[in-house]
Amino acid sequence: MHVVQREGWPSPAWGVVSPPESRLGASLAVVAAVALYAALPERFTLGPVWLLPALEFAILVPLAFVAPRRHAQEATWHRVASVVLIALVNAANMVSLVRLVANILVGSNAPGTNLVFAALQIWLTNVLVFGLWYWELDRGGPAARCRPDHREPDFLFPQMNAPDSAPPAWAPQFLDYLYLGFTNATAFSPTDTLPLTGWAKFLMLVQSLASLLTVALVAARAVNILT
Repeated sequence: MHVVQREGWPSPAWGVVSPPESRLGASLAVVAAVALYAALPERFTLGPVWLLPALEFAILVPLAFVAPRRHAQEATWHRVASVVLIALVNAANMVSLVRLVANILVGSNAPGTNLVFAALQIWLTNVLVFGLWYWELDRGGPAARCRPDHREPDFLFPQMNAPDSAPPAWAPQFLDYLYLGFTNATAFSPTDTLPLTGWAKFLMLVQSLASLLTVALVAARAVNILT
């Protein structure tokens, strides 16, 4: 791995050129998100429950076989397909969240426990899909991070502030972005990793809002169930 030193930064950690990364972690996250969506009652899905999972697998399976690793020479259509795939998962989850809110606020004949479990599935999908977004967009994406001319970081990871506490030439991998998605959905705010750019702040804002809305409504519904 090569390290690029940029003037004005306390260490070259942010400029590390990432090694090619397997698509496996991100693919498993997509599969988990699709499974969570498919397990939802049809009142919370867009059209037939199988429709969006079928579209998502139609993109995921070819990508997994044709481009199992993200690298500097990645074809443009591989990146476009990856973004479209995440957008589909995100859109499906947002529709489910809107329908959940409508069912809780307007009233529904669905059992309260069904609503609570649906909310949990939507919250978990929220963690997965935003972890995928952070991984796909930071510094231009996994392929761009493998090139020495990648742009400035969108997230400030702890290892970038304390390079002596990290392995030499440390670079974030999918698990780091998934953890970022989890902590942001749990704390409703940045924890150990800070957003630096406008789009990163906006995405974290949207994720926190969706997570807060889901948790608040679930808490209110749970109180009703218990009483």
